[in-house]
Amino acid sequence: MLPLAALPQGELLTLNVDDLPLIEDSLGPGVSTKLLRLDMEAGKRVVLATFAPGVSLPIHYHTGTAEVYTLAGRWRYREYPDQPQTAGSYLYEPGGSVHTFYTPADNTEDIVMLIFVAGANVNFTDDGQFHSILDAVSIKAQADMFAAQGVEGLRYINGSATVIAGTD
Repeated sequence: MLPLAALPQGELLTLNVDDLPLIEDSLGPGVSTKLLRLDMEAGKRVVLATFAPGVSLPIHYHTGTAEVYTLAGRWRYREYPDQPQTAGSYLYEPGGSVHTFYTPADNTEDIVMLIFVAGANVNFTDDGQFHSILDAVSIKAQADMFAAQGVEGLRYINGSATVIAGTD
């Protein structure tokens, strides 16, 4: 018997990123991801993302917080050109912040980041028009689509279990 009240845990919730498929161009050309965790109720997601040199993403507004740990490479926000993020950088983004992500075209290596996001990224075009929303719901739909297309080994932690995409 445990010395305190605790939720029962039937399995250790763990994944080895080396065993997960890299979904190439999953968030656009040059942006590949490995999905690690989705929490649909809390609107949280964790991904390991790889960006090719020269990638630029639409300006985005965070409805919640984001935390980014850069494992390899160099990237920036257009709004903060004098603050490049490099291997070993940890970045915290408060809810309500707005950024335009890009990877310099002269990078000699891919950028690899571990990204924790709560809430949604609301994306806009260069002229300020609505572009898209990226959140736990859209990422789950995308994972299910890739699983239906035959991507093998696509699984992630969801709540209190490890699930195979397309089966929950």
